[in-house]
Amino acid sequence: MSQLDITSQKKPKYDYQHIQVKPVTGRIGAEISGVALSAALDQDVVNEINQALLDYKVVFFRGQQHLDDLGQEAFARLLGEPLNHPSVPIKGGTKHTLAIDSRDGRASSWHTDITFLPNYPKYTILKNVVAPDVGGDTVWANTTAAYEDLTPELKTLAESLRAVHTNVYDYANKAASAAESEGRKLFTTAVEIETEHPLVRVHPETGEKTLVLGHFFKQFSGLNNEDSRLLFTLFQNHIVRWENVVRWRWAAGDVAIWDNRATQHRAIDDYGSELRIASRVTLEGDIPVGVDGRPSKIIKNVVNQDISELRKDEGRIYKKVS
Repeated sequence: MSQLDITSQKKPKYDYQHIQVKPVTGRIGAEISGVALSAALDQDVVNEINQALLDYKVVFFRGQQHLDDLGQEAFARLLGEPLNHPSVPIKGGTKHTLAIDSRDGRASSWHTDITFLPNYPKYTILKNVVAPDVGGDTVWANTTAAYEDLTPELKTLAESLRAVHTNVYDYANKAASAAESEGRKLFTTAVEIETEHPLVRVHPETGEKTLVLGHFFKQFSGLNNEDSRLLFTLFQNHIVRWENVVRWRWAAGDVAIWDNRATQHRAIDDYGSELRIASRVTLEGDIPVGVDGRPSKIIKNVVNQDISELRKDEGRIYKKVS
């Protein structure tokens, strides 16, 4: 039995009074039932959804077809302040929603959302619109469990490391169309941002220690590229062990919310030419702090293009109509 399993047995379970919570795996993920998501939810319900996120890292809601884009944004505000992506235009007719559309490319790679920002999102709310008949699942990994399972020697090493994250990195598969190429070019050129984060951050709400890695990683500070990649692989492999992972099969109207400070995720590209569409809202996070009390710091922040008048939907980018 690992130290994580011993610790989790000792931790008292929260007694949910306003929502029904059913764990999906032993370490990550829970399905919440009996809730219709909206801006009109009672504060007690919102508080318990937040508690479930802290307990299970990612939570799932079935049957939320009533939730349109603006309704999703209004609900999101109950959990925090929306944070727009600095180099991906929002969806037309919205203020904070990104259209996730397979016609614009598929990023099947493990990551934590927008870690090149110093205040990368605390929560992500993803609503499924169109799911493939077969495939197209998403997987999440518990980065707190990954840290807790490290040996004492590896914990000491991890706590001493700081890593640079950047958006100037094309992690998606080779572009199959001009629209995909345009979107990826904008992603890596509209802004050029590099932020140095502690590899181990202290979660601001739970006090847990969690690993910060994923595909926006560039290099460990003070190390060369070869040593950086070796250490990245070592710690990343601990994060995505099967014991730390939950897999979700999407249906129309499903909503997933995850604690982006304590997870990585990956959209699996196994659905051929079928369509996959979702809408995403992220919520502003705090500046990570390492176990030594040192916060993350911006290394580079260059704005090359103002995207505020651009919109992105159905796999294409266009200028907003006044």
